[in-house]
Amino acid sequence: MSSEERRLDYLNVSGKEYVPYVPADKVIPEFTATAIIIGFILAIVFGMANAYLGLKAGMTVSATIPAAVISMGILKGILKRGTILENTVAQSIASSGEAVAAGMIFTVPALFLWGYAPDMMTMTLMALLGGSLGVLLMIPLRRYLIVDEHHNLPYPEGTACAEVLVVGDQGGTGAKTVFAGIGIGAGYKFLMGAMGIWNENPEWPIPGLKGAAIGFDVLPALLGVGFIIGPRAAFTMFAGSFLSWMVLMPLIAYFGSGLTAPVFPATTPISQMDHWDLWSKYIRYIGAGGVAVGGMFSLIKSLPTIFSSFKASLGGLTKGGGSGDENLRTQKDMPMSIILIGAVVIFLACAFLPQLHMGVIGGIMVVLFGFFFTTVSSRIVGLIGSSSNPVSGMTIGTLIIVSVLLKAMGFTGIEGMLAALSIGALVCISIAMAGDTSQDLKTAFLVGATPYRQQYALLIGVVASAAVIGWTLTMLNSAYGFGTKELAAPQATLMSLVVKGVIDGSLPWALVGIGASVAVVAELLGISVLAFAVGMYLPIHLNAAIATGGLLSLIMTKVIKNADQLKRRTEEGILLASGLIAGDSLMGVVLALMVYQGVDISMDMKWGGMLNEVSMGIFVILAIAFLRHCLTYKLDKEN
Repeated sequence: MSSEERRLDYLNVSGKEYVPYVPADKVIPEFTATAIIIGFILAIVFGMANAYLGLKAGMTVSATIPAAVISMGILKGILKRGTILENTVAQSIASSGEAVAAGMIFTVPALFLWGYAPDMMTMTLMALLGGSLGVLLMIPLRRYLIVDEHHNLPYPEGTACAEVLVVGDQGGTGAKTVFAGIGIGAGYKFLMGAMGIWNENPEWPIPGLKGAAIGFDVLPALLGVGFIIGPRAAFTMFAGSFLSWMVLMPLIAYFGSGLTAPVFPATTPISQMDHWDLWSKYIRYIGAGGVAVGGMFSLIKSLPTIFSSFKASLGGLTKGGGSGDENLRTQKDMPMSIILIGAVVIFLACAFLPQLHMGVIGGIMVVLFGFFFTTVSSRIVGLIGSSSNPVSGMTIGTLIIVSVLLKAMGFTGIEGMLAALSIGALVCISIAMAGDTSQDLKTAFLVGATPYRQQYALLIGVVASAAVIGWTLTMLNSAYGFGTKELAAPQATLMSLVVKGVIDGSLPWALVGIGASVAVVAELLGISVLAFAVGMYLPIHLNAAIATGGLLSLIMTKVIKNADQLKRRTEEGILLASGLIAGDSLMGVVLALMVYQGVDISMDMKWGGMLNEVSMGIFVILAIAFLRHCLTYKLDKEN
């Protein structure tokens, strides 16, 4: 059987019978200094980019395939060398950097929102401990989930990445597309954000409807996000924003127009508020209530899968799993002694480092919840993929349980809040990291990489991301502030509301209850609740841009009738979109650093009072160019 035939026949054989692309008896360069350096740099790059994107848009994008494509481009296109296993190591390191960043930005900014900003060393420790826990707890499950369950658990991202790596090894990479997207995204963002040639947030108030407005965040990253997540999710998020900005905000403005006293939690009368004030003081709480209930619905729906996954994973762990031949290169895992030592060190650090605010009880909770949810996460992503992994829902569930337990034990006020959030943050990071680890180990299994080398690579990626994530969050908060229209940080705001609500109850519960009720209505109507609720929370400007990307994806499905052509052109679009996201987000970090340092090179263009119209025109041109490329690029270049 040829390598191509094996690649297309992944799931039709058992794990014990599967022959990887690089057979077990073949030894080629793998864990090399070049691969480690490339992966380390990419882990930092994608970690910073996803931190910015997640805080702004409320979602992160997997770095697995873009990192694989970029590493191939560097190794084969620039260095004129490199093996498929070196590429596998590099992309594993890079993708773990993105996973750590996702776990951090979902939770840690809540500490900033409370006015208890952790120092950089504390954030580095949190990222390092949570990320390492997610990797270590997954390793004993590898033989069962990846090998024994090979024909049952496809691990979509891991399988897709393996296909990309094999195609790259056979001559095609797509690196030019990704690098072009990075250049376009970064250049566009610089001209707009640094030089001020056009406006990032064109908006128009709705005449005769006080409190309502429509606008666009004309960002390449949002266009790319919308294309990747597709029209259904993109339009659902936009519908949530439309409800907030065209219905709820005008209602608040209408009924509050005659009031002379402020309505809690605002300190300014509603009659004196513009649409951004209404969003900041009222809609964010309504949206947060909706996101909380959406997360709980997601968790409840996943409970059967969660418990069955946990039971099946434990069963496989006790049976040992695997092929039974531990002498094969492709079956060698990290020694169990190192895993146990690592887990003990993580527990001791959580229990006795004062800056983590946990104590022994908190350390026990981290290990217990981490073990449960990382085990669950590892199996769930095998079934439905990392993008659908209910990380937020599992983290909310953890925070509620932890907060209730801590309050029952007498931990109240800021002491209880800090302890609960710190525990939840480490569990969240470990959940995200376990899902990523599972996908990468699936890729390694399919291409024939050595497991223990991949596992060390993943830990290197954790170290790389942990080294810069604290500085990144501190700098972004100083430049823009979390919870603002520039960086809405929806998940972190939600986590802060959950913990604060349980520990001390000082929330505008009426607003939270309204959002929760809207989410229940959405669930009854069969709408994707979490996407709709996140749309309610985020500004309409952001979701309008994401919806534009979803529209481009929809147009492609309507225009291209041939299924094979649609698949290949969509893959090209995803590579271009990934480049736009990476370039835009990285330049966003650079611009935040410029703000942080007080550097201003803006030309502050006015365009004769037509600034908003010019901005929209440039964004439309970008969208048309994106669609044209996807529809017209030559398919035979990959043959």
